[in-house]
Amino acid sequence: MCGICGKLEFEREKQVSASLLKSMADAIRHRGPDDEGFYASGQVGLGFRRLSIIDLAGGHQPLSNEDGAVWIIFNGEIYNYQGLREELAAKGHVFKTKTDTEVIVHLYEEYGSECVAKLRGMFGFAIWDSKTSTLFLARDRVGIKPLYYYVGDRFLVFGSEIKAILADPAVPREVDPQVIDQFLTYYYVPGRQTLLRNLFKLEPGHSLTVKNGKVEIRRYWDLDFSAAGNHHSSNDYEQQLVELLDEAVQLHMISDVPVGFLLSGGIDSTAMLSFAAEKTDKPISTYTVGFSSQGVIDERPFARLAAERYGSKHYEISMSSDEFAGFLPRYVWHMEEPVVEPPAIALYYVSKLASQYVKVLISGEGGDEAFAGYQNYRNIFWFETAKKFFGPLRGPVGQGMSALGQFLGSRVLSKYGPLMDTDLAEYYLSRTSTPFQFFNQASAGLYSLDMAHKVSKDRSMDVVRQFHANGASYGLLEKMLYVDTKTWLPDDLLVKADKMTMANSVELRVPFLDHKVLEFAAQLPRNQKIRGLTMKYVAKKALAKHVPEEILNRRKAGFPVPYDAWLRTNLREWVNEILLAPETLSRGYFRQRTVEGLIQRYHAGAGYSKEIFALIVLELWHRSFIDNQVQA
Repeated sequence: MCGICGKLEFEREKQVSASLLKSMADAIRHRGPDDEGFYASGQVGLGFRRLSIIDLAGGHQPLSNEDGAVWIIFNGEIYNYQGLREELAAKGHVFKTKTDTEVIVHLYEEYGSECVAKLRGMFGFAIWDSKTSTLFLARDRVGIKPLYYYVGDRFLVFGSEIKAILADPAVPREVDPQVIDQFLTYYYVPGRQTLLRNLFKLEPGHSLTVKNGKVEIRRYWDLDFSAAGNHHSSNDYEQQLVELLDEAVQLHMISDVPVGFLLSGGIDSTAMLSFAAEKTDKPISTYTVGFSSQGVIDERPFARLAAERYGSKHYEISMSSDEFAGFLPRYVWHMEEPVVEPPAIALYYVSKLASQYVKVLISGEGGDEAFAGYQNYRNIFWFETAKKFFGPLRGPVGQGMSALGQFLGSRVLSKYGPLMDTDLAEYYLSRTSTPFQFFNQASAGLYSLDMAHKVSKDRSMDVVRQFHANGASYGLLEKMLYVDTKTWLPDDLLVKADKMTMANSVELRVPFLDHKVLEFAAQLPRNQKIRGLTMKYVAKKALAKHVPEEILNRRKAGFPVPYDAWLRTNLREWVNEILLAPETLSRGYFRQRTVEGLIQRYHAGAGYSKEIFALIVLELWHRSFIDNQVQA
């Protein structure tokens, strides 16, 4: 696991300086504190920071092929590299290291840009082919590893993190107001955009090629739900899933340094630990974070139970409100993209604990996204089914639900009533966002007149509408899973997972998001995911023998962080100081009266914790990346 960066000048007479590459790499030193390396040749330059995990002595980068014509910098892990190495050696390729990185170089020699189709793992890499003067970038299928790029008139700059790109003084820092609206629409920024103009994410499952100043982007993989249907018995599916996960966990255990596990006290992380414990004689350590705040479920007792059952050495940590607030500026600096994800701060602290003992962590992230483990999938599926039952009466029925909801004070009826006469593609933005949340309802009153002229709510929602269109032939559940796999998963959850662990120089691995597991899950019929009121049906059945009964049957709690209580009590004055500061109000995005009203209603008990956190994150982002108030 590492950090990569580089620059390509479109004019061959230009040169990339070694000092620039050094500055770019230094900006992401936390991603790779063990080593650094550089390649500069005329119009191209590659920079690298290394976190040593495989082939500790021989894994220095940048790395080339036999004749030095092809160079690579690579961030990630390729889990099938040993088999690929044997195939390539049989074709005559000569290896000088034992790394997975070198496998990619020879794959590129053999297959060109099609090499990515053969890789099983998580990755973001750059290859410079000096024979054809071509720069080739690629990102893994799901977006586990980040890769950003800036396109100027005469150059392209790229990096594992935005900070590396901004280290180049030729890259301007110009905010795109439309993307601010996208952030407030979704609570993260979906798709290829970032808050800075012309600075983009290379989307998951995509590659980018630059030749003769021309930039071409190609999608090489997509998750396909079209074959979902009833083909096998539940027992067959259970057996296949156990075999797939067992294989995925063993592959994710490959490492020349100790590997630990993040335990949430839930089914997925416990199952990952059980698969590993069955096959390894190496000591395993486990880590969890918890809270003792009133009204918040403490995950630690369940994590201890799993650790005791599978014989791991267990470590725990808790987090206070002062630590939460104190870390927020650095949270934003490390995340780089504004994301409303308070559990990310807990992940930072637990990975900081783990960094004292291991360089690699494995988690159960992705199980709910692959196998429909969230209640909203079940609720919306049955809601959409009910809409078909009411047919042409669904409009009046929806109006009645809304009126009854207001009379009874029912948030459920008030939420679903307006949706009764709305198509799924118009209201299912992602798992965390609907058109009826505060910012989407009140945007006209939120923005200043100048800002209102610069943004379009319709354009913000178009980002997800396109994914609905791509999955138009899928069933209801499959559409939701597809949209979330393309938006919420890579642009919220996986940003958090990568940035918060790498902030502590720790690599996080996620076996549930192995693309073979995802492809298997996508082919399952709906009743293997949702059956009656049961969510994640086949996964729970398959993992029952690998998880203690107390954990298998407990109510899902997610990753609770008591940030709402903290913002209302201990951090009340701090919230006011951030959101009503002169420098915040001077941004010119929002009407001061609207923001003041939102804060007052929040402190009076209204449920606007996400909105408050979003505005805080947005302001802290400006202070870090526009005002250049360095937080690291």
